[in-house]
Amino acid sequence: MDYGGCQYLVPCGKDKFISKNELLLHLKTYNIYYEGQNLQLRHREEEGELVVEGLLNISWGLRRPIRLQMQDDNQRIRPPPSSSSWHSGCNLGAHGSMLKPSTLPDIQVTDVDAAPNAESPGNTAPRPQGEEAPQLLRTRSDAGVRRRGSSRTPGEQRRIRRHRFSINGHFYNHKTSVFTPAYGSVTNVRINSTMTTPQVLKLLLNKFKIENSAEEFALYIVHTSGEKQKLRPSDYPLIARILQGPCEQVSKVFLMEKDQVEEVTYDVAQYIKFEMPVLRSFIQKLEEEEDREVKKLMRKYSILRLMIEQRLEEISEGPTAM
Repeated sequence: MDYGGCQYLVPCGKDKFISKNELLLHLKTYNIYYEGQNLQLRHREEEGELVVEGLLNISWGLRRPIRLQMQDDNQRIRPPPSSSSWHSGCNLGAHGSMLKPSTLPDIQVTDVDAAPNAESPGNTAPRPQGEEAPQLLRTRSDAGVRRRGSSRTPGEQRRIRRHRFSINGHFYNHKTSVFTPAYGSVTNVRINSTMTTPQVLKLLLNKFKIENSAEEFALYIVHTSGEKQKLRPSDYPLIARILQGPCEQVSKVFLMEKDQVEEVTYDVAQYIKFEMPVLRSFIQKLEEEEDREVKKLMRKYSILRLMIEQRLEEISEGPTAM
């Protein structure tokens, strides 16, 4: 893979740019880290513009439940098309739009009677090679969990059958299809470097047919140090991931609610993991240092004030002496 090229600037956000050569060096490091894995990224030139494409891991960090869209029985739900055929040229449009679908993960909607033993953990839909199947891990505290051993009348069973569907063997009731993905569980989406944060959010929600609006969510770069950086609408998540480095033990991309998460700067993150007694000692030392600086400034300006007052007295006494 060629990582050379001429020197020009690549946009990575509003009023933010990085040189092509520097970005390609980051990309080379990224691909070396993921050598032999499907998370390696590919790049090419398209109408004089550098385009990078590949899978981006996104972790779920939601605190509130989300709702899946209703679908008719026996309907196959497919996520938006993704581009992976780089041998036949790239099927990206001029502005990063994807023109041809390739191997697509799907979500099979099935009838309860048509899927015996579907609730067992081992009964899952086959995964397409190279991309994670759209599967959400559900927290155990959500509504709609089936109780074992309960007996139902034939009428109740028919009513439940009309309102239930399966995602990779996990059943959800249409009336209780609200659930919270397990915190920290990871999915991935195939994106390119020309896609902004809102476009990536919509792609992820469409992949799982999530009914909630993309306006409710945001993407964050979360570091193990506690630092949380919100990606702006004008940012490009794939480029942000490349610049952060490939190691997800250092930082991850999280999907979170906009109104539930506050950004944490690097300076603040340094103190987050300290115990309260240690933090109180820091505050005490800062207050002592502040008092010393205040007293020093007060002495300095008191001397200056006295000097000015003396000078003014000398000036005012001069004419009277004459």
